[in-house]
Amino acid sequence: MVFNKLYHPAIFQGNLARKNYFEGWYLKHVSQDLNNVVSLIPGVALNGHDPHSFIQYINGINGETHYFQFPLPAFKYDKRKFEIEIAGNKFSGKGLEINLNNDTISVKGNLTYSALTLYPGNLLSPGIMGWYSFVPFMECKHGVISLNHSTSGLLEINGNSINFKNGSGYIEKDWGSSFPEAWIWIQCNNFRQKNTCLMFSVAKIPWLGKFFIGFISFLFVDGKLILFSSYNNSKLQKVKNTDNQLSITLKNKEYTLEILATSNTSGLLKAPKAGNMDRHIKESIDAEVHIELTNKNGEIVYSDNGKRAGLEIIEQIFSYL
Repeated sequence: MVFNKLYHPAIFQGNLARKNYFEGWYLKHVSQDLNNVVSLIPGVALNGHDPHSFIQYINGINGETHYFQFPLPAFKYDKRKFEIEIAGNKFSGKGLEINLNNDTISVKGNLTYSALTLYPGNLLSPGIMGWYSFVPFMECKHGVISLNHSTSGLLEINGNSINFKNGSGYIEKDWGSSFPEAWIWIQCNNFRQKNTCLMFSVAKIPWLGKFFIGFISFLFVDGKLILFSSYNNSKLQKVKNTDNQLSITLKNKEYTLEILATSNTSGLLKAPKAGNMDRHIKESIDAEVHIELTNKNGEIVYSDNGKRAGLEIIEQIFSYL
Protein backbone atom coordinates (compact mmCIF):
# COMPACT_ATOMS: atom_id res chain seq x y z
CA MET A 1 0.00 0.00 0.00
CA VAL A 2 1.34 3.44 -0.91
CA PHE A 3 2.06 5.60 2.13
CA ASN A 4 0.28 8.95 1.83
CA LYS A 5 1.34 11.50 4.45
CA LEU A 6 -1.90 13.43 3.85
CA TYR A 7 -3.60 10.76 5.97
CA HIS A 8 -1.02 11.22 8.71
CA PRO A 9 -1.20 14.94 9.59
CA ALA A 10 1.07 14.49 12.61
CA ILE A 11 4.16 13.82 10.49
CA PHE A 12 6.21 16.47 8.66
CA GLN A 13 4.10 17.50 5.67
CA GLY A 14 6.63 19.68 3.88
CA ASN A 15 10.21 19.36 2.68
CA LEU A 16 13.26 21.41 3.59
CA ALA A 17 13.77 22.67 0.03
CA ARG A 18 10.51 24.65 0.04
CA LYS A 19 10.42 28.43 0.21
CA ASN A 20 7.93 30.67 2.04
CA TYR A 21 6.84 27.73 4.15
CA PHE A 22 6.44 26.98 7.84
CA GLU A 23 5.44 23.96 9.89
CA GLY A 24 5.06 23.79 13.64
CA TRP A 25 3.78 21.41 16.31
CA TYR A 26 2.06 22.69 19.44
CA LEU A 27 2.55 20.60 22.60
CA LYS A 28 0.75 21.75 25.74
CA HIS A 29 1.32 20.36 29.25
CA VAL A 30 -0.69 21.02 32.41
CA SER A 31 0.28 19.64 35.81
CA GLN A 32 -2.26 17.61 37.77
CA ASP A 33 -2.79 20.41 40.32
CA LEU A 34 -3.21 22.96 37.48
CA ASN A 35 -0.49 25.12 39.04
CA ASN A 36 1.81 24.80 36.03
CA VAL A 37 1.18 24.98 32.31
CA VAL A 38 3.92 24.96 29.67
CA SER A 39 3.63 24.81 25.91
CA LEU A 40 6.46 24.05 23.49
CA ILE A 41 6.33 24.69 19.75
CA PRO A 42 9.04 23.06 17.62
CA GLY A 43 9.07 23.85 13.92
CA VAL A 44 10.77 25.15 10.79
CA ALA A 45 10.61 28.52 9.01
CA LEU A 46 11.68 28.33 5.36
CA ASN A 47 12.31 31.65 3.64
CA GLY A 48 14.85 33.20 1.31
CA HIS A 49 16.96 35.14 3.79
CA ASP A 50 16.85 33.24 7.08
CA PRO A 51 15.69 29.62 6.88
CA HIS A 52 15.94 27.99 10.29
CA SER A 53 14.41 25.60 12.80
CA PHE A 54 13.08 26.77 16.14
CA ILE A 55 11.50 25.89 19.46
CA GLN A 56 9.15 28.35 21.17
CA TYR A 57 8.42 28.22 24.88
CA ILE A 58 5.49 29.78 26.77
CA ASN A 59 4.78 29.64 30.47
CA GLY A 60 1.04 30.01 30.97
CA ILE A 61 1.28 31.18 34.58
CA ASN A 62 3.51 34.22 34.08
CA GLY A 63 3.25 34.70 30.31
CA GLU A 64 7.01 34.35 29.80
CA THR A 65 7.98 33.37 26.24
CA HIS A 66 11.26 32.51 24.52
CA TYR A 67 12.23 31.79 20.92
CA PHE A 68 15.15 29.40 20.49
CA GLN A 69 16.54 29.52 16.95
CA PHE A 70 18.68 26.79 15.38
CA PRO A 71 20.21 26.14 11.94
CA LEU A 72 17.88 24.43 9.50
CA PRO A 73 20.05 21.25 9.31
CA ALA A 74 19.44 20.80 13.05
CA PHE A 75 15.88 19.74 12.17
CA LYS A 76 15.48 15.99 11.61
CA TYR A 77 12.27 14.05 11.09
CA ASP A 78 10.87 10.58 10.49
CA LYS A 79 9.05 10.25 7.17
CA ARG A 80 6.42 7.80 8.46
CA LYS A 81 5.62 8.84 12.03
CA PHE A 82 5.53 11.87 14.29
CA GLU A 83 9.09 11.94 15.51
CA ILE A 84 11.16 15.11 15.13
CA GLU A 85 14.42 16.37 16.56
CA ILE A 86 15.93 19.86 16.71
CA ALA A 87 19.51 20.15 17.96
CA GLY A 88 19.10 17.13 20.24
CA ASN A 89 15.67 18.17 21.50
CA LYS A 90 13.21 15.36 20.69
CA PHE A 91 9.42 15.44 20.27
CA SER A 92 7.05 12.60 19.43
CA GLY A 93 3.72 11.03 20.34
CA LYS A 94 5.55 9.23 23.13
CA GLY A 95 6.94 12.32 24.83
CA LEU A 96 9.80 14.79 24.69
CA GLU A 97 13.39 15.35 25.74
CA ILE A 98 14.55 18.96 25.91
CA ASN A 99 17.58 20.98 26.96
CA LEU A 100 17.13 24.65 26.08
CA ASN A 101 19.26 27.55 27.29
CA ASN A 102 19.69 31.25 26.62
CA ASP A 103 20.83 34.24 28.67
CA THR A 104 17.73 34.29 30.86
CA ILE A 105 16.22 30.82 31.00
CA SER A 106 17.12 27.15 31.18
CA VAL A 107 14.48 24.53 30.37
CA LYS A 108 15.36 20.86 30.48
CA GLY A 109 13.75 17.54 31.23
CA ASN A 110 11.94 14.48 29.95
CA LEU A 111 8.19 13.97 29.69
CA THR A 112 6.35 10.78 28.74
CA TYR A 113 2.87 10.66 27.16
CA SER A 114 0.41 7.82 27.53
CA ALA A 115 -3.23 7.00 26.75
CA LEU A 116 -3.41 9.34 23.77
CA THR A 117 -6.88 10.15 22.41
CA LEU A 118 -6.11 10.53 18.70
CA TYR A 119 -8.25 12.65 16.41
CA PRO A 120 -10.25 10.21 14.25
CA GLY A 121 -9.67 10.42 10.51
CA ASN A 122 -11.08 8.50 7.56
CA LEU A 123 -10.73 8.21 3.80
CA LEU A 124 -12.80 11.31 3.01
CA SER A 125 -11.74 13.31 6.06
CA PRO A 126 -8.09 12.76 7.02
CA GLY A 127 -8.29 15.11 9.99
CA ILE A 128 -9.90 18.19 11.52
CA MET A 129 -9.73 20.00 8.14
CA GLY A 130 -12.22 17.52 6.63
CA TRP A 131 -12.33 17.63 2.82
CA TYR A 132 -10.33 20.88 2.92
CA SER A 133 -7.35 18.60 3.57
CA PHE A 134 -7.36 17.82 -0.16
CA VAL A 135 -7.39 21.46 -1.32
CA PRO A 136 -3.93 22.54 -2.56
CA PHE A 137 -2.31 25.94 -2.03
CA MET A 138 -4.23 26.85 1.12
CA GLU A 139 -2.47 29.52 3.13
CA CYS A 140 -2.55 27.46 6.33
CA LYS A 141 -3.64 23.95 7.27
CA HIS A 142 -4.40 22.70 10.73
CA GLY A 143 -4.09 19.28 12.36
CA VAL A 144 -5.16 17.93 15.74
CA ILE A 145 -2.99 15.04 16.85
CA SER A 146 -3.96 14.21 20.45
CA LEU A 147 -7.12 15.58 22.03
CA ASN A 148 -5.96 14.50 25.45
CA HIS A 149 -3.30 12.33 27.04
CA SER A 150 -1.63 11.70 30.36
CA THR A 151 1.81 13.06 31.12
CA SER A 152 4.57 12.03 33.49
CA GLY A 153 8.08 13.23 34.16
CA LEU A 154 9.87 16.40 35.22
CA LEU A 155 10.71 19.74 33.65
CA GLU A 156 13.39 21.84 35.31
CA ILE A 157 13.00 25.57 34.64
CA ASN A 158 15.86 27.73 35.94
CA GLY A 159 16.61 25.05 38.48
CA ASN A 160 13.03 24.70 39.70
CA SER A 161 11.64 21.21 39.19
CA ILE A 162 8.03 20.82 38.01
CA ASN A 163 6.39 17.42 38.29
CA PHE A 164 3.97 16.57 35.48
CA LYS A 165 3.00 13.17 36.89
CA ASN A 166 -0.68 12.49 36.15
CA GLY A 167 -0.86 15.76 34.23
CA SER A 168 -2.62 16.32 30.92
CA GLY A 169 -1.35 17.02 27.44
CA TYR A 170 -2.63 18.16 24.05
CA ILE A 171 -0.96 18.23 20.61
CA GLU A 172 -1.92 20.05 17.41
CA LYS A 173 -0.04 21.60 14.48
CA ASP A 174 -0.12 24.05 11.56
CA TRP A 175 1.65 24.19 8.22
CA GLY A 176 1.61 26.30 5.07
CA SER A 177 2.92 29.69 4.01
CA SER A 178 1.37 32.02 6.61
CA PHE A 179 -1.00 32.16 9.52
CA PRO A 180 -4.29 33.80 8.53
CA GLU A 181 -4.62 37.57 8.64
CA ALA A 182 -7.13 37.29 11.48
CA TRP A 183 -8.49 34.48 13.65
CA ILE A 184 -9.76 33.26 17.01
CA TRP A 185 -8.50 30.02 18.60
CA ILE A 186 -9.69 28.31 21.78
CA GLN A 187 -8.50 25.00 23.21
CA CYS A 188 -9.14 23.32 26.53
CA ASN A 189 -8.80 19.78 27.86
CA ASN A 190 -8.81 20.58 31.56
CA PHE A 191 -12.47 20.41 32.46
CA ARG A 192 -14.04 19.12 35.64
CA GLN A 193 -15.06 16.00 33.72
CA LYS A 194 -11.89 14.19 32.77
CA ASN A 195 -11.06 13.54 29.09
CA THR A 196 -13.34 16.31 27.81
CA CYS A 197 -11.72 18.41 25.09
CA LEU A 198 -12.81 21.53 23.23
CA MET A 199 -11.22 23.19 20.21
CA PHE A 200 -12.58 26.12 18.22
CA SER A 201 -11.01 28.19 15.46
CA VAL A 202 -12.42 30.75 13.04
CA ALA A 203 -10.30 32.58 10.49
CA LYS A 204 -10.28 34.77 7.40
CA ILE A 205 -9.19 32.40 4.63
CA PRO A 206 -7.94 33.61 1.21
CA TRP A 207 -9.77 31.86 -1.63
CA LEU A 208 -9.36 32.40 -5.40
CA GLY A 209 -8.43 36.04 -5.04
CA LYS A 210 -11.14 36.69 -2.47
CA PHE A 211 -11.71 35.27 1.01
CA PHE A 212 -14.25 33.49 3.19
CA ILE A 213 -14.71 33.05 6.93
CA GLY A 214 -14.20 29.42 7.83
CA PHE A 215 -14.39 27.66 11.17
CA ILE A 216 -13.48 24.28 12.60
CA SER A 217 -14.51 23.11 16.06
CA PHE A 218 -15.26 20.02 18.11
CA LEU A 219 -16.33 18.98 21.56
CA PHE A 220 -15.13 15.58 22.71
CA VAL A 221 -17.14 14.33 25.68
CA ASP A 222 -18.05 10.86 27.00
CA GLY A 223 -15.99 9.29 24.20
CA LYS A 224 -18.01 11.08 21.48
CA LEU A 225 -16.68 13.65 19.02
CA ILE A 226 -19.25 16.33 18.20
CA LEU A 227 -18.17 18.36 15.17
CA PHE A 228 -19.11 21.95 14.34
CA SER A 229 -17.38 23.09 11.15
CA SER A 230 -17.93 24.96 7.90
CA TYR A 231 -17.54 21.79 5.85
CA ASN A 232 -20.29 19.83 7.66
CA ASN A 233 -22.93 22.58 7.30
CA SER A 234 -22.71 23.75 10.89
CA LYS A 235 -23.52 27.38 11.64
CA LEU A 236 -21.49 29.97 13.51
CA GLN A 237 -24.44 31.87 14.97
CA LYS A 238 -22.70 34.31 17.29
CA VAL A 239 -19.25 35.69 18.06
CA LYS A 240 -19.16 38.56 20.53
CA ASN A 241 -16.28 40.02 22.52
CA THR A 242 -17.14 42.37 25.39
CA ASP A 243 -15.60 43.17 28.76
CA ASN A 244 -12.76 40.66 28.28
CA GLN A 245 -15.26 37.86 27.64
CA LEU A 246 -15.65 36.08 24.32
CA SER A 247 -19.00 34.39 23.69
CA ILE A 248 -19.59 32.01 20.78
CA THR A 249 -22.62 30.02 19.63
CA LEU A 250 -22.29 27.07 17.24
CA LYS A 251 -25.04 24.87 15.85
CA ASN A 252 -25.09 21.61 13.90
CA LYS A 253 -27.96 19.25 13.02
CA GLU A 254 -28.18 17.81 16.52
CA TYR A 255 -26.72 20.27 19.01
CA THR A 256 -26.09 23.88 19.95
CA LEU A 257 -22.82 24.68 21.70
CA GLU A 258 -22.32 27.83 23.76
CA ILE A 259 -18.75 28.83 24.61
CA LEU A 260 -17.77 31.61 27.02
CA ALA A 261 -14.03 32.28 27.25
CA THR A 262 -12.19 34.67 29.55
CA SER A 263 -8.55 35.57 28.98
CA ASN A 264 -6.07 35.80 31.84
CA THR A 265 -2.27 35.88 31.61
CA SER A 266 -0.89 36.02 28.07
CA GLY A 267 2.49 36.13 26.35
CA LEU A 268 3.87 37.08 22.94
CA LEU A 269 4.66 34.33 20.44
CA LYS A 270 6.17 34.57 16.98
CA ALA A 271 3.94 33.61 14.05
CA PRO A 272 4.71 32.93 10.37
CA LYS A 273 4.11 35.19 7.40
CA ALA A 274 5.40 33.89 4.05
CA GLY A 275 7.74 31.60 5.96
CA ASN A 276 9.16 34.44 8.06
CA MET A 277 8.67 34.32 11.82
CA ASP A 278 8.40 38.09 12.14
CA ARG A 279 4.81 38.51 13.33
CA HIS A 280 3.92 38.63 17.02
CA ILE A 281 0.64 37.44 18.53
CA LYS A 282 -0.73 37.32 22.07
CA GLU A 283 -1.61 33.90 23.43
CA SER A 284 -3.05 32.90 26.76
CA ILE A 285 -2.80 29.34 28.03
CA ASP A 286 -4.28 30.48 31.32
CA ALA A 287 -7.79 31.28 30.03
CA GLU A 288 -11.04 29.95 31.47
CA VAL A 289 -13.96 28.58 29.47
CA HIS A 290 -17.55 27.65 30.20
CA ILE A 291 -19.38 25.37 27.77
CA GLU A 292 -23.02 24.39 27.50
CA LEU A 293 -24.32 21.81 25.04
CA THR A 294 -28.04 21.60 24.30
CA ASN A 295 -30.00 19.22 22.09
CA LYS A 296 -32.65 20.05 19.48
CA ASN A 297 -35.28 20.24 22.22
CA GLY A 298 -33.33 22.92 24.05
CA GLU A 299 -32.39 20.54 26.86
CA ILE A 300 -28.93 20.94 28.41
CA VAL A 301 -27.10 17.67 27.89
CA TYR A 302 -23.65 18.81 29.06
CA SER A 303 -22.27 21.79 30.97
CA ASP A 304 -18.77 22.26 32.31
CA ASN A 305 -16.02 24.72 33.23
CA GLY A 306 -12.44 24.45 32.02
CA LYS A 307 -9.19 26.02 33.18
CA ARG A 308 -5.73 26.55 31.69
CA ALA A 309 -7.32 27.00 28.28
CA GLY A 310 -5.52 28.26 25.20
CA LEU A 311 -6.90 31.48 23.72
CA GLU A 312 -5.80 33.68 20.83
CA ILE A 313 -7.86 36.61 19.55
CA ILE A 314 -6.65 38.63 16.56
CA GLU A 315 -8.97 41.60 16.82
CA GLN A 316 -9.27 42.19 13.06
CA ILE A 317 -11.45 39.09 12.80
CA PHE A 318 -14.42 40.96 14.28
CA SER A 319 -14.60 43.28 11.27
CA TYR A 320 -15.36 40.23 9.08
CA LEU A 321 -17.87 38.44 11.31
